[in-house]
Amino acid sequence: MKPGKFFSAALGVIAGLSVASASAQTITVGGKNFTEQQLLASMTTQLLKAKGFEVDERSGMGSAAVRSAMENGQIDVYWEYTGTSLITYNKVEERMSPEETYNKVKELDAEKGIVWLDASDANNTYALAMRKADAEKHGIKTLSDLAAKVNSGEALTFASNAEFYARADGLKPLEKEYGFEFGRENIKRMDTGLVYQALKEGQVDVGLVFATDGRIPAFDFVVLADDKNYFPAYALTPTVRKEVLDKNPQLAEHLNALSSKLDDATMARLNAAVDVEKTSVEDVAANFLKEQGLV
Repeated sequence: MKPGKFFSAALGVIAGLSVASASAQTITVGGKNFTEQQLLASMTTQLLKAKGFEVDERSGMGSAAVRSAMENGQIDVYWEYTGTSLITYNKVEERMSPEETYNKVKELDAEKGIVWLDASDANNTYALAMRKADAEKHGIKTLSDLAAKVNSGEALTFASNAEFYARADGLKPLEKEYGFEFGRENIKRMDTGLVYQALKEGQVDVGLVFATDGRIPAFDFVVLADDKNYFPAYALTPTVRKEVLDKNPQLAEHLNALSSKLDDATMARLNAAVDVEKTSVEDVAANFLKEQGLV
């Protein structure tokens, strides 16, 4: 081999080693213990593997556990909700707009070595829903419309979990904000999962739901618009440990690309594919990444 060719080959080997070492660090992806989070953990794992990263997925954790694991350096990436960080982890009680909420948690968590990337348009907040046919029949599109109907004498029944019924930022303040009361006799308290079934079967008229739950489109429910912005924003957002992002800046590009593809309707559809259609989390995640041209 001529010296020039040998030198070029050596450079190629060195370049190859450099690329390998750049992706040698294993990225640990965390996730909470419900469908939406399991989907995001799987999507993130599959996406990063397709981009050449070594990935260790650790989904199925409790909310406090996954946050603690990130703060302790045991996981590197997971998807969090802005309202959860603001209220639960940073103990901020002040009501804020979605943009203010995002900016505040980004600022506060930066002090803990956690970087918030681009927020998605998926907002898994509390919401009130009705059967679509009933909402159209009553002309109810917003919570203000609902309040007006109740105040005009409509005895609409409401299903809620016990937590929302009792909590300081739950039902009573919501009724006060919108100027109405369902009335104790029209409120049925039950487990969250039973709310969807009760609403579907016509046992109640209005139900407390989570905005990206797959049962909303599957059961033909409609979410009533929170036109006074009572509920906190829970924008689904990728978060990364700063130390890891500094060493792997390309993570931001890949995760922001995924975040840009997510909104309430998309997450509800994906959640339904798992919870209603019984497709595996891994298959739903893989199909979505391919469908969106991310892998």
